[in-house]
Amino acid sequence: MRRILKKPEVLAPAGNLEKLKIAIRYGADAVYIGGQAFGLRSRAGNFSYEEMQEGVAFAHERDAKVYVAANMVAHDGDTEGAGEFFRTLRDIGIDAVIVSDPALISICFADAPGLPVHLSTQASATNYKTLEFWKQQGLERVVLAREVSMSEIQEIGQNTDVEMEAFIHGAMCISYSGRCTLSNHMANRDANRGGCAQSCRWKYDLFEMDNGLPRNIVDEDEEPFSMSAVDLSMIRYIPDMVEAGVDSLKIEGRMKSIHYVSTVASVYRKVVDAYCEDPDNFVFDPAWEEELWKVAQRELSTGFFYQEPTEDEQLFGKTRKIPQYAFAAQVLDYNPETKIATLQQRNNFGVGEEIEFYGPGEVGFKQVVTELWNEFDEPIDRAPNAMMTVKMAVDHPVAEFYFMRKKKVERVRTKVKNR
Repeated sequence: MRRILKKPEVLAPAGNLEKLKIAIRYGADAVYIGGQAFGLRSRAGNFSYEEMQEGVAFAHERDAKVYVAANMVAHDGDTEGAGEFFRTLRDIGIDAVIVSDPALISICFADAPGLPVHLSTQASATNYKTLEFWKQQGLERVVLAREVSMSEIQEIGQNTDVEMEAFIHGAMCISYSGRCTLSNHMANRDANRGGCAQSCRWKYDLFEMDNGLPRNIVDEDEEPFSMSAVDLSMIRYIPDMVEAGVDSLKIEGRMKSIHYVSTVASVYRKVVDAYCEDPDNFVFDPAWEEELWKVAQRELSTGFFYQEPTEDEQLFGKTRKIPQYAFAAQVLDYNPETKIATLQQRNNFGVGEEIEFYGPGEVGFKQVVTELWNEFDEPIDRAPNAMMTVKMAVDHPVAEFYFMRKKKVERVRTKVKNR
């Protein structure tokens, strides 16, 4: 008899309205966004109330949800206007807010009853008693601290019915649960109130004293020293997350491109569906992992899930390069009779180059660009101008909201780090 599993939510980032729609089209069950106050991503292209209304309507028409991150650490004066903010979100139809500060949580419950609250990962929930505490305060979901191991998640799931949300992919803050003051001191921008300058990712020289003199210990062939971690990827271990009872699988990256959002949401959608449909006969397809490498910016690891991270999970040492792909165009239309696609250019490409198309839920295909025309149906060799409309002969059918990408440089990379 086939086992019936509770399918977890695939939760994708959406830094703006375009990314929200793309994430949902490419398989996300829910998205998380930022408003124009109370969040931790001041540069993420945050949503106005009007954009939230449009985003909520789009999502709800497709049975998807929208959450708003309001997870700043509030100082005196920072909570002004919070009650009205939360009431407006509730009335717009936002499905939940993600909050870490107890003051903001209290204000939300008092001034916007009926608006669900999820505890942010910034609050460092690492055990089931903590989840039970927040349940007593009225919260229905907790975003687990990124420092929680898989065995701890299993224990938490066995001892509480509070919904668990966990990060499965994306950048990892080098500090504990994202609570950092490097940016405050180095750039006068408060990371815990939305202004992080990502000082940990800056490139540094690293010195040691040698007979009283400083000596640079970063070799010429090494990556300059930084305090930054490699990125997280749990693509091979989704079965463990499902079996542990995680309710929501969260992808990091509200400031990432639609190329990233579409690819990562689509891949995790496929893996979750494949495992939950038939867990006993599930076989991991390496092609899923290869797709993620096409939008990776750094090496990948499993973070804290299976072991304590070491220097191998930090970005310094010998230079380690990965494949680089450019988002080249978005499909606007396709004529099945002529097999001509109308595209909106996003990066320079031209005749003779190998490109790749992919779409929502679809396996991509590669081809060489053989013919191009501009919007006036005049033959051209290249599409050099940003956002220009071009037409192209394609080998297989495509559709609106398909994307086209091309490999920029052939690179060598290391393998995904496993447990």
